[in-house]
Amino acid sequence: MTDAELCLQGIGRRIMERRKKLGLTQEALAEKAEVTAQFVSYAEAGKRAMRPENLMKMASALEVSADYLLTGEIIDKDLLILADKMSALTPDQIRIVENIIDECRSLFGIRR
Repeated sequence: MTDAELCLQGIGRRIMERRKKLGLTQEALAEKAEVTAQFVSYAEAGKRAMRPENLMKMASALEVSADYLLTGEIIDKDLLILADKMSALTPDQIRIVENIIDECRSLFGIRR
């Protein structure tokens, strides 16, 4: 298997995992991203490379950065997306999220 094929499979896996986490069907994601359901199916299977504009549409529909879809890395844009989601929470809800994050850091042995 070539590096390009492995890359496409990784992108496809991240698309599928994120789609499922958001509770979307392939059809719902296709509608949200303004692509066809067949396009989503091929992308998830790692059978089709995407033009940049379609990658951006998929990333937006999945509420992640294009970098995340391409590499699996979390970048500042992903953190800004999370911050935007948190801005809709009340102060008490934000403290709950903070406690969850602190607990996860403790469980994973992250000191910082």
